[in-house]
Amino acid sequence: MTYFRQTLLACTLLLGAAAPVHDFLSVAISPDGARVASIEGDESDAGTPDIKSVVIRPSAGGAPLILRLPCGKARDCTPQNLAWAPDGQKLSFVLRTPGTHAHAIYTADAATGVLTQRLAFGGTLADLRYGPGGRLAVLATEGAAKEVGATEAGAAVTGVLGGDVHEQRIAVLGDDGKLHYASPPDLFVYEYDWRPDGKGFVGTASPGDGDAHWWTAKLYAFDEPQGAARVIYSPSSPQLQLAQPAVSPDGTAVSFIGGLMSDFGATGGEAYLLKLSPGAAPVDVTPGWKATVTSLAWGCDGHLLASLLHGDQTQLVSVGPAPAATIPAPIFSAPEVLDGNDRAVSLACGGGTAATIHQSFVRAPEIAVGPLGHWHDVTQVNGGQASPAVAQSIDWTDDGLSVQGWLLRPKAMPASGAKMPMITVVHGGPAWANQPRFFGAHGLGARLLGAGYALFLPNPRGSFGQGEVFTRANVKDFGYGDLRDILSGISAAERAAPIDEARLGLTGGSYGGYMTMWAVTHTHRFRAAVAVAGVSDWLSYYGENGIDEWMIPYFGASVYDDPAVYAKSSPINFIKNVRTPTLELAGENDIECPWPQTQEFWHALHDLGVPTESVIYPGEGHGFRDPKHLEDYEHRTLAWFGKYLK
Repeated sequence: MTYFRQTLLACTLLLGAAAPVHDFLSVAISPDGARVASIEGDESDAGTPDIKSVVIRPSAGGAPLILRLPCGKARDCTPQNLAWAPDGQKLSFVLRTPGTHAHAIYTADAATGVLTQRLAFGGTLADLRYGPGGRLAVLATEGAAKEVGATEAGAAVTGVLGGDVHEQRIAVLGDDGKLHYASPPDLFVYEYDWRPDGKGFVGTASPGDGDAHWWTAKLYAFDEPQGAARVIYSPSSPQLQLAQPAVSPDGTAVSFIGGLMSDFGATGGEAYLLKLSPGAAPVDVTPGWKATVTSLAWGCDGHLLASLLHGDQTQLVSVGPAPAATIPAPIFSAPEVLDGNDRAVSLACGGGTAATIHQSFVRAPEIAVGPLGHWHDVTQVNGGQASPAVAQSIDWTDDGLSVQGWLLRPKAMPASGAKMPMITVVHGGPAWANQPRFFGAHGLGARLLGAGYALFLPNPRGSFGQGEVFTRANVKDFGYGDLRDILSGISAAERAAPIDEARLGLTGGSYGGYMTMWAVTHTHRFRAAVAVAGVSDWLSYYGENGIDEWMIPYFGASVYDDPAVYAKSSPINFIKNVRTPTLELAGENDIECPWPQTQEFWHALHDLGVPTESVIYPGEGHGFRDPKHLEDYEHRTLAWFGKYLK
């Protein structure tokens, strides 16, 4: 439930004549460190990168090489999954065919940019990885009816329920131009890594519907050439999800992140190390750290390199093979966000360097290259971008827990003695966090700041950033402790800035949409609310959504075994308390938070005479992608808050 974790800040609309932010979606440095590849594009009027390009730059500086994609300027011409060949002379990537779920693999000559199509495939392709001998592996789903991932728009719900299941499998691209599967047809593989001996792979997988079953995934070894699968680790706790498996350079161990995670791809937990020998058990090498491991990779020195979210700081630390009681001195620490290809940084062990995309609330994204923590920008395309916000990290205590959040204030402060209205933005998840990503003049957040609103972005219990105990602190307690954290955080923000208590707004998407619906049933402190992809009734939601396995770790049992724990946290059961005008929005094909949950909440408020409006956007999944829908969402949100807070 995390697509909307940053909806307010990421969805955008043209404001004045300001130039669009140039977005970098991923970056990968060649093994020798000589070149950096990226996927990037300018923001459109709707805020998403309009035309995405693959660009290759010399790491030492020089003119960029922009690859000519065969699908041209189609809006959904979508390159992804950059992968450098071991010699650094070729770059491979996946390209989606616009208007379909078909994908292809292309390889570019890094010096000339000449493209060669390696594979045309009637389904989805993801996670390209070069392995021993320069062989290229990929995750492939034949005949896919939708894009991979629960946040993607679902296929039409017709025909036999629970019928066709399309499994994602590890496949190796052969010299014959065909895929040769290296995992069995009855498992959906989520993530994988090559074994350096070239005899197979290690990955996370689960049988059945891939969207629904990630929360019960196990760690497997897949042996070549027969593709047989054997379980090498099965979590005993339902509160331990597995992510980012990576085999050590010597092939003797596999690392992974384990923790309570509410969505595949929203990774956070602790770092584990498992010897690849019979009978071995995983070892938690970061036990009890008051921080969240958000990415993990084998460093060039043979040690694990972990990216941490530690309060308001992103940190890089070297992790040893034995459990460490305290966090080691960081290699890098700053209130920024780091993004590589599929980790925080992309490593080039041949060159002793790394590449990353770094940004903050007040600094627009750029690509940086250099030794870890000592990199320099190789792009300066956003140098003229000015943030509309003054950002401040806020810390407070609630129920004995240390909580953190962000207060963003307009640069133009109110006149002396005047106070600002403030809108609280609750992130999705709940296992996620509001982090310092840049948003410029094209953002809805910027428009709100420009209209005189302050924004408060709390990270209440259940969030990443304070360790696993904090992340698990809302288990079987949705809406209670986390709302107390948010309300006490608002009071902390009011102590830090001239905030008008009489003009408070609330919004959020996914879990943030649920919290918006929950909050207005439990407090009259907010004068207006906008709930995006919310959940109004956990009991009916359990049978409507396509990812119900995520609920067991949080509620402790299925709705059929313990309906009371679901009922106590359902906003619909407290609906007669609502006085706050509330706007509700959702996507027609959202499988994570189906639109009937929004309809149910709207129907109740409508019948009770509470000011309300609701929109269901056609064809959209767990996130709005059509520019027309993004524009409508933004206009409605601005108008709603303008009506009740201004």
